[in-house]
Amino acid sequence: MEVYKNISELRAGILLNEDVYCKTKFPIMRKDTELSLEHIEVLRAFGIKRVKVEERVTKKDVPESEQTINADDVLDNIPVSMYLLRKEYNETVSNYKKEFKHWRSGQRPDIAKVRSFIIPLLEKSLTQKRILTMLNDFSNPEEYIYHHSIAVGILSSAISNQMGFDKGDTLQLGLAGVLADCGMAKIAPSILEKTAFLSKEEYNEVKKHTLFSVKMIQDSPLLRQDMKLAILQHHERLDGSGYPRGEKMESISVFSQILAVSDVFHAMTSERLYRTKHSSFKVIEMIKEEEFGKFDIKVVEALHKLVGNLSIGTRVKLTDGELGEIMFVHRDTPLRPMIKKESDGLIIDLTTNRSLAIAKIVE
Repeated sequence: MEVYKNISELRAGILLNEDVYCKTKFPIMRKDTELSLEHIEVLRAFGIKRVKVEERVTKKDVPESEQTINADDVLDNIPVSMYLLRKEYNETVSNYKKEFKHWRSGQRPDIAKVRSFIIPLLEKSLTQKRILTMLNDFSNPEEYIYHHSIAVGILSSAISNQMGFDKGDTLQLGLAGVLADCGMAKIAPSILEKTAFLSKEEYNEVKKHTLFSVKMIQDSPLLRQDMKLAILQHHERLDGSGYPRGEKMESISVFSQILAVSDVFHAMTSERLYRTKHSSFKVIEMIKEEEFGKFDIKVVEALHKLVGNLSIGTRVKLTDGELGEIMFVHRDTPLRPMIKKESDGLIIDLTTNRSLAIAKIVE
């Protein structure tokens, strides 16, 4: 529940629900910061009188009628709005899984039905952007294919919104993201459920899914032609290294690129049966550096602003398990700030300590 509180009413552990400014171009404290006593003192020092915060829910606050859902769905000390959003997310994944089984048996996608359960979630996700940084925690490797489709839809919608596209485009692209892998239903389960890396022959079989997906949805009037093209092209790359046609540059639409970045980002930040996940910060860095030239930089920057923005005072966990606080953010390498470690007070600069990266923001 969102409420405004006077500074005198704040206590450690409360979550900010909006950026805090004080005659500054950039916020002195960002939305979703979990307030510590030091944060509260900083707000007081800047003369801030009131801030918008999020009340939190714990297991004891969850109605008994809702305690039959998976234990992972009810986490201690999470915002009420995020608990409800995660519950709706899980229900959407369950609905998608049922539809996928129909497609596997030979039925064509009922896009009206898919639209009915994904659009409400997309609309909520556009206003509660914190879900974007939690999608990799929501997923599980055993049912990755279902989680992945819903997550790609959410990410695609959010990125297009961040880039300034109108709501019609963002919701259409979110729907396209959810349907982009419907053709996976035509791939043998033995390949999709394999717990090791695929052979060349198996990978070539999986690559056919974009063609299957387009064939399955091509006759529907509920999806625009440019969205159908995006589904076909979501594995194409600007340098021509993608599939199914190896197209390059201008021949690949911006909507295709948004789906592509969303697809790669969620895949790399999610745990799979055959490998561990990377942090969202590390993945954005890898897309920018190691995959340079394959993706539209404007799309990547939009994703960065949504899930990778860091500010001074943010508490983080590093890939070596150490906890620390961001002391300085470099303008040219914002994903590699200076961190003050909690264990010994030592300040480390991630620009020079390349073996380390931020694993997650600590709430």
